[in-house]
Amino acid sequence: MIAAESVEELKPVEARSIIESLRRGSVPVVHVPYFTVGRERWLQIIEDDLAHYIAEGGAKVRFLSGDYGDGKTHFLSVVQHLVQREGFAVSFVVLTREVPMHKFELVYQETVAQLMTAPGRMGIRAVLNDWLETLAPQFETADEMQRSATLQEMAEILKDLDGMDINFAQGLISLVQNRYWPLDDDETEETRERAREVVYQWFEGIRLSKRELRPFQIFESLNKNNSKRLLSSLIAFLLYTGYRGLILLLDELETVMGQSASVRNGAYENVRLLIDNAEQAHHLHVFFSIIPDVILAEKGFKAYDALWSRVRSVGESDRLNYRSIVIDLHRTPLENAELIELGRRLRRIHELAYRWESSSIVTDDFIEEACETQQRMGLLAEVRLYIKQIIRYLDMAEQDGTLEGVDPAQHVVATQREIAEAQDDEQRPAWDA
Repeated sequence: MIAAESVEELKPVEARSIIESLRRGSVPVVHVPYFTVGRERWLQIIEDDLAHYIAEGGAKVRFLSGDYGDGKTHFLSVVQHLVQREGFAVSFVVLTREVPMHKFELVYQETVAQLMTAPGRMGIRAVLNDWLETLAPQFETADEMQRSATLQEMAEILKDLDGMDINFAQGLISLVQNRYWPLDDDETEETRERAREVVYQWFEGIRLSKRELRPFQIFESLNKNNSKRLLSSLIAFLLYTGYRGLILLLDELETVMGQSASVRNGAYENVRLLIDNAEQAHHLHVFFSIIPDVILAEKGFKAYDALWSRVRSVGESDRLNYRSIVIDLHRTPLENAELIELGRRLRRIHELAYRWESSSIVTDDFIEEACETQQRMGLLAEVRLYIKQIIRYLDMAEQDGTLEGVDPAQHVVATQREIAEAQDDEQRPAWDA
């Protein structure tokens, strides 16, 4: 399971970046291990699935359920770090107006844009470049006959991979030729570079003309009909290059509930297809983050019978099943002791960020009181609220040198109002396109 990294390893600028992000209410994904506490039981199940099911060829879909502020995005970020450590490629996609679930071709396009195989390596172009670099020993010193024989063998292997689309394979072969073949008599470095850019853009899902693609024996661009086939090809390629599979993190599926019935149904149909295709797919784990209303409300999954029939049993039992299709964060909030530990870590990160000593003002007793205040108000599960509260107290203490006269309950109400207004701003634009 992912271990919390030592806060003392942080540079001041990294610590400040964490505090700035959390103050805004967003999750600093790169640094998430430094302030992760709790959720061990859920993460143990996920880790077991990764090692003994997904890596062995299985596929599944799960829903991460929690109210606003319960820590869904943080949890997905923890999963992102975990799967990279375990040798999987991962893509973290936020479903928005520009990336709507009812248009899976746009989801695929964003998937390859956000694809990560190692920290700091993002996008399918980086993945392809890393792969091409590994081929240098086979091609750079080979003569023409050896190069051709090696490429022919590679082409046959790629085309025979389970789930590989012929266009995807041709794109890979074209990149190898472009990188390692000598220039033709009528070819320049500029024309070679332009050709390479066309192939890269095709992998990135950019629509190109048939005339542009014909030299590479690629016959169709990304569209709604081939997007799921290209996803299978991407997984096949990742396995070929040594990764254990693809983990797809899809955040904010609840946005579909504010859309028209036709758009909403199109989104739910794509969710259903992913669930059903898990029986045939391999080395793929999809996580959707949702709010509880997606399961409970009439405009949620209940509105689409074909999907509801597959998830309707969720929540019928009072006893949690940690292996069920739903990861229920709302029913498994962080414990008081975990929140207090989180407060201590945030305190130390704030100290590193602003080069000060806080423990004599923002004491352990004060952090515990802040936690208990939120619990008395029935808001303990709202992790985002708690984090913003602690950072607010730390800011005040660092600037004023005291927290004398601070009323935690009053500040909880004020911070809760700020968060609610921010949520309203995020949800105000209606979009049905």
